[in-house]
Parts: sequence; structure tokens; C-alpha cells
Amino acid sequence: MTRVLGIETSCDETAAAVVARSDDGRPSILSNIVLSQIEAHAAFGGVVPEIAARAHVEALDGVIDAALAEAGLALDDIDAVAATAGPGLIGGLIVGLTTAKAIAAATGKPLLPINHLEGHALTARLTDGLDFPYLLLLVSGGHTQIVHVAGLGRYERWASTIDDALGEAFDKTAKLLSLPYPGGPNVEKAALGGNPKRFAFPRPLKGEARPDFSFSGLKTAVRRAATERAPLSEADIADICASFQLAVTETLADRVALSLKRFRKAHPKPQRPALVVAGGVAANAAIRKALETLCEREGFRLVAPPLNLCGDNAAMIAWAGLERLEAGLPEEGALAFAPRPRWPLDTASQPLFGAGKRGAKA
Repeated sequence: MTRVLGIETSCDETAAAVVARSDDGRPSILSNIVLSQIEAHAAFGGVVPEIAARAHVEALDGVIDAALAEAGLALDDIDAVAATAGPGLIGGLIVGLTTAKAIAAATGKPLLPINHLEGHALTARLTDGLDFPYLLLLVSGGHTQIVHVAGLGRYERWASTIDDALGEAFDKTAKLLSLPYPGGPNVEKAALGGNPKRFAFPRPLKGEARPDFSFSGLKTAVRRAATERAPLSEADIADICASFQLAVTETLADRVALSLKRFRKAHPKPQRPALVVAGGVAANAAIRKALETLCEREGFRLVAPPLNLCGDNAAMIAWAGLERLEAGLPEEGALAFAPRPRWPLDTASQPLFGAGKRGAKA
């Protein structure tokens, strides 16, 4: 059995996990500990990098101990340690990667610096045993992109946002409406009681041949509607959230459909190819439903990780490390690897101008 300890500290979750593959090839999650920092950042309406980094320093050792204890292992029992090395908040990345380097140096185990986005990209192989190739829709607070996943380390970005990431649009909408942090889940919750037809918000880029995304215009339309009706009633907030979410789902379906057709042309043989949706926003039930409908229409199957593996977690980092370890792809000179606040999954594609604060070069 191969067992890898994973560490994730790229944003506001301090996480550690142990993932294994048995001799018969079956993968398993032996532990997956995630310590959220929501309460620490709630008063500020968003993540404060300095607070996040300090919280990682204070919590990480205990989280790692908890992950090992739940797995019933000691450090000497693991075969390698994997840690998120980017992209993300530099302070948090330094904490996690430095800790992983110390463990690797002390135990003599291999160190695997992992791209956070690769963790999301490979999660479906852990949970669903998915074979290459497949299409990935990555939707999170810092990234919105469609990636052709041809194999381990073989990623081609087919589409990206030209402005805000989708998770960022959800969070800014929540802040505009004075909804609690974290914004995305609270927008979804408010939308359940709203009228999605009340506000005719735009569907950015809908119908255009380019496959990219745009959400800044939608965010502006929400701001305008809220400002014109201030002070807002609970019904107003619910209707704005429902109308916003409907615009998002219809926009996603239109944009993703273009890449599904492209994938069909590139890979005509699989009868039901897979679209994987990953990232924190993948937990949104309305988005999952819209993508399921789209996939049924286009002859694809939708693969979505369990909710606890949609957001940032260390199991996906441990799994990416395990895949790289088994493929003989450990990073040379890993102990000298520097954390990267920006680290594109597809290093060949040119970055899109204005593609989000954290996603501009991804």
C-alpha cells in the first residue's frame, strides 16, 4: 500500500489528509481534516491574508497530528509528503510548504510540491476512478476555466474568465446585499426563496463563438438593481439572488456547451465522455443541476466530487502527490522549491487579459 500525507494551506482552510492506494489498485481516503477559518474572517467580509497565514502557523501541526491519528499512522509509515505550492496566498503557501519540507527532511521521505489546480483536476480519479481524457470545469473564488485533461501533467486550457472568477462574483454579490460570509453559500440559500424571473440580468457572452466567460457585467447589473431599490426588503434580496443564480446557470450552460462540442470532435470514440466540475462553486446545487441537464442533452456524464471534496482540502493534494509518485514524477530539487502565488495549470497558453485577480495567469 502506498500512503501519502497531503497538506493544503493555499487560502483560508488549514487541511491535512492521508490518501492511500492498496496493492489491488483501489484508492482510499484514510483521513481528511479541514479546519476552517470562517469565523476569523467573517467580520471583514472576506479573507485577510495576514490573518490566514497566522492561523495556519498556529493550527497546522495539530491538524497534521489529527490526520495521522485518524489514519492510524505515524510519520514513518507514510511514503511521501505532498503540499500545495501554489497558486494561492503567499503567506499560507509558505507555511504549508515549509512544514512539508521539514517533514520530508526529517523522515527522508520524498516531497511533492503540488499545483492546487491539479489537485482539483485529479479528484475525480480518486472518487470515481475516471480515466483520461476528460473535460474539467474549474469554478472557484480565484479561477473559472475549462481545461482539457489529457493525462497526468498534460493540461490544456480551452476557456477562462476574462474578468471576475465565478466564486468572486458570488462573494461580491453577497457583500453587496449584506449577506453573511462566506458569500456563495448564502447567496444560494437566499435564492431558494426568491423569484428568479423578477430581474432580467444579462447572460454575458451568451451566443458568442468564443468559449470564454465573463461575470463583471452581471455583477454590475446586480449592483444597479440593488441600488435602485434600496433599502432592500428580504423579498428583494431573495429575488436578486435567485435572478443572479439563474443568470449564472444559463451562462455556464451556454459557455460550457461549446467546449463539450470541441471535446466530441477531439475524442469521438467514448460513448459518454465525462465533464468534471470541481472547485468550491461546484457545491452549488443549482449549478450542478444545470450542468446535469446540459450533459444529458450533449451525451456526456457529469462527474462531481462529494461536497466535502469540492472546496479546498488536503485529500486532493495527497492524491495528486500519490499519482505523481507512482508515475515517477517527483519534483527534482523539491526541498528548494519556492511557493508560487500564481501557477497556471496550462503553462503553454497565453494568459487572458484581466482574467481575475488570482486567475489572471492561470
